[in-house]
Amino acid sequence: MEAVGKLTNLQIELLKLFQYNLPENQLAEIKNMLAKYFANSATTEMDKLWEENKWDNETMKAWASEHLRKK
Repeated sequence: MEAVGKLTNLQIELLKLFQYNLPENQLAEIKNMLAKYFANSATTEMDKLWEENKWDNETMKAWASEHLRKK
């Protein structure tokens, strides 16, 4: 995914879709679908990172006990 100064291909497609005045329930459904899509994409990427880095529950426990604030 790359951000550029002009509209992205996703933004253009969404603008085409939203040229119509949708009822609130349809708009909510579309927002929900988009949220699920991006959540699933993030989950897939995190799963890849877990496998590549061989992270496990012990890794999570170690992270939870880390104190990263600077004095």
